[in-house]
Amino acid sequence: MNFKLLSLAVPAILAVVAGSAVAVETPSQVPKRRDLTELKSAPLAGAIAQNAGEQTNIRVYERASPAVVTVDTDKSNGSGTIISPDGMVLTNAHVVASGGKVDVILSDGRKLAADVIGFGTDGLDLAVVKIRGQNNLPTIPLARPGSVKVGQQAFAIGNPFGRFQNTFTIGIVSRLDQQRGLIQTDAAINPGNSGGPLLNSSGELIGVNTSIFTRGRGGGSIGIGFAISVDRVPAFLAAVREGRAPRVAQTRSPFGGTTPEKLSLNGPAVRGKLTDRSSVLPADNSFFDLYSFEGRAGQQIAIEMNSQEIDPYLILLGPNQQEIAQDDDGAGGKNARITVRLPANGTYTLLANSSQARQLGAYTLELKASAPTAPSRVILQEEGALVAGGPVLPSDNSLYREYTFEGRSGQSVTISLESTDFDPYVAIFGPNGRLVAENDDASQTSKNSFLAVTLPATGRYRVIVNAYDASGQGRYTLTVR
Repeated sequence: MNFKLLSLAVPAILAVVAGSAVAVETPSQVPKRRDLTELKSAPLAGAIAQNAGEQTNIRVYERASPAVVTVDTDKSNGSGTIISPDGMVLTNAHVVASGGKVDVILSDGRKLAADVIGFGTDGLDLAVVKIRGQNNLPTIPLARPGSVKVGQQAFAIGNPFGRFQNTFTIGIVSRLDQQRGLIQTDAAINPGNSGGPLLNSSGELIGVNTSIFTRGRGGGSIGIGFAISVDRVPAFLAAVREGRAPRVAQTRSPFGGTTPEKLSLNGPAVRGKLTDRSSVLPADNSFFDLYSFEGRAGQQIAIEMNSQEIDPYLILLGPNQQEIAQDDDGAGGKNARITVRLPANGTYTLLANSSQARQLGAYTLELKASAPTAPSRVILQEEGALVAGGPVLPSDNSLYREYTFEGRSGQSVTISLESTDFDPYVAIFGPNGRLVAENDDASQTSKNSFLAVTLPATGRYRVIVNAYDASGQGRYTLTVR
């Protein structure tokens, strides 16, 4: 099944996912999560490039990587490119749009305070942050506008998933979208690469990595990534340098100003039609119509899209524009169906889409909803603390504690982990020991963790209370419903 993802900042990820519980005071062996051991290998002493291609790769990385940074905020993180010795860093607007403190982590590990000094307008997903008190930083030059060609080599450097700073990947320019000012590439980019550079073989910036088309809820690369073309960068930088760029994020709809059509819960089926005047999803050039409805926490909803003319595809976003669910063929045949319990009160956005690009045709859309359920039964509620000397995960030395509960196949559970002392990270493992779901941030405005999962099997489940990194210590509250 295809899944469509646009934003590449490391965000809160709402997994669509709430029986008796037993707290385990002596942690058992935790399956390896975020394990980096397979990614570590000692370089051969005196290793020498064997051919011209390797020499190019090494030259590009050595020239560019010192000027690639991590951009870290209170609510998300991404990557960036230093473009002036005094510390101007080019990144994506969506990396820094949520506000709050901004830090830039250099390739040598230094963490420096920075300020946002300009945002793109008219939906341009660019921003510039300025590192304080610097005057001799390494930089990456911009390639000449109009110089990018399909088939040329492309190199990406960034911090995928916020954990692997200065990762280098290689591919080609797969396609140019002149209308939207995008470069498509098969160089591997992932969440956390947002704002990082796409480079040519001279180490010049040809694009700013911004989005991917992917499969599965994990949001990993499948070789279809997008970067904002360098053609759109000089005018933006001129506006920033001349003080004409806005200093606050533009409150532009992520759907190009399209006004959603209101849907009525349990109303008659809506008849719609995708035409060449419908909105276009940049990830795959598929048409979509936009709908919205008011939902309440706990409501069970079912959305069904049927057509004999197109292959329907549904995408549901929550009140904070985070993805709730996607579906291609869940209603049988090629028809789509989403069934989910809503996690919060607010306005939900629905994209009536097609699974393939440029499909045109009529469809029907139906939305059924139940009343919010009574307060759910608490399976487990624990207050505890992560303290020095406690058990740690071998992958990153972060502290953890473990709890278990008995669950049944098909049961819906929600898991919340809250702390004011550290950045929580929660994971649930199934009876077979495999990871079911994990979460860092419940939303773009909360570092607490939240999961809503449908249990895949009957048996004993393990919930791992964890800190995001090795520095995390303090008190927490865990609730499973």
